[in-house]
Amino acid sequence: NTISKVYRQLEIDGVVEAMAGSGIYVRDQQKPRDIKLPPGPRGRSLPDIDREVRQSVDGLLNAGCTLQQARDLLTREIDWRLRCGARVLVSTPREDIGASMLIAEELTPQLEVPVEVVPMEELDAVLESSNNGTVVTSRYFLQPVEAIAQQHGVRAVAVDLNDFRHELDMLKELREGSCVGLVSISPGILRAAEVILHSMRGNQLLVMTANPDVSSRLLGLLRAASHVLCDRPSLALVEQTLRQNRSQLMRLPVVHCAQSYLGSATIDALRKEIGLLQS
Repeated sequence: NTISKVYRQLEIDGVVEAMAGSGIYVRDQQKPRDIKLPPGPRGRSLPDIDREVRQSVDGLLNAGCTLQQARDLLTREIDWRLRCGARVLVSTPREDIGASMLIAEELTPQLEVPVEVVPMEELDAVLESSNNGTVVTSRYFLQPVEAIAQQHGVRAVAVDLNDFRHELDMLKELREGSCVGLVSISPGILRAAEVILHSMRGNQLLVMTANPDVSSRLLGLLRAASHVLCDRPSLALVEQTLRQNRSQLMRLPVVHCAQSYLGSATIDALRKEIGLLQS
């Protein structure tokens, strides 16, 4: 059970020791000891765990807790964090499930826990069956997603998107009258990108958008645009459509694929939130 896991981890860290046939005892903290590093390539020097533990316990005692209450509080918090780190559910409304797919695509290779895409309309039922895990969404949808998660005692975390500085700098340099094509599996991203482009360049650029699955709209965009910006999941269909229709195109557009959807620091922040070791 969870308490056994906590004691086992404390024993590994040298805070307590198990005596066969006798029980579990707190080690003499005045005696020097070796701290066992986590296994694998992420093993690294750790802070003074004894001091951190003592300060945490002292803080609870100073707040008026008994030792038993302090243990219960710490065990409950550790248990909750273990549940939060069991899996990641990426959730946005079904109409913009593409945003969830983009987030999940980048999180999956970076996290050592299962990552699942769940439409917001189904999130309540999924958490009802099992409330282990952390729900991740974009800041646009945090409020409704958080309201659902809180009903099940589950944490909801918003991830920050890439600032797309390189792409925006490129668009600033395009000559007036250029046609720009935006291709994404996320309708929300397309709408936001249109607004940003209009705020930057007004009516100086003609902007077209397409979901890669709508082949006729995608082909029309590729025929008209001089520059095409797309996300990674869309790139294969963009390139395939260009190859298949090369004879119909007077010129090939310049295609730029945005390599990152999430901000550079947000994945590390999420790893810390769910209790994973830092890269």
